[in-house]
Order: sequence, then structure tokens, then C-alpha cells
Amino acid sequence: MPPGSPFNASKTRASQINGCAYCVNAHSKDASKLGVSEQRIRLVSTWKEAGDIFTEEERLIFQMTEEVTLIHQHGLSKESYEKAVFAFGEEKTAQIIMAIITINAWNRIGVATEMHPPNESN
Repeated sequence: MPPGSPFNASKTRASQINGCAYCVNAHSKDASKLGVSEQRIRLVSTWKEAGDIFTEEERLIFQMTEEVTLIHQHGLSKESYEKAVFAFGEEKTAQIIMAIITINAWNRIGVATEMHPPNESN
């Protein structure tokens, strides 16, 4: 995602993890409209293997997104939280966590109500 818009990155990654096709489609389109390259959009799901495509801050947000989204595994680690506070400060870290929680709620609504992206191939 473009520098300065980590919230869209967390939306896309959480939606991928949760299997919300409607949200993945919507957030990918939003990223494209913001000028994010198609390569970066395609590589969100494989951010750990993407080399230097994403910044250190973006990788930290992806890590936080995975840990909060998959909270049943071990939750947000102390290490990730401390790195976030160091990188972003307490207030922005709290905002990032809330953004992750919010998209997880929307993903659950989308999946539970069987929302599907529109077929744009017609």
C-alpha cells in the first residue's frame, strides 16, 4: 500500500485471511484507485516472501493484522506490540489495532451474509 495508508493494507490482509471475497475485491480496487501498483496488491497475501516490496512499517502492520485476526493462535505478541509503539507511538498503534478489529467485524458480516463481489467479466 502507499506509504501513509497502512489501514488499507490491514483491511486487505485481514479480508484475505477471513476469506471475505467481497472485501478483498473492494479493498484491492480501493488500493488501485489510490495508485498502488498491481504488483503490490497481488503480493499482499505473500508479504513475508515479497522481499523489499513492502516497507518495514507495512510488514509490521501485516504482522499485527495476522496476529489480531488469528487471535486464537496466540494474539498480538508483546514483541509486535512493542515494535508498533516504537514505530508509530501509542495512539497510532491503538488506531491500527482498532482498524484491524473493525475490518475483522466487517469480514464476519460479509462472510456470514454471503456477500459476493459483483462479476465484472460480463
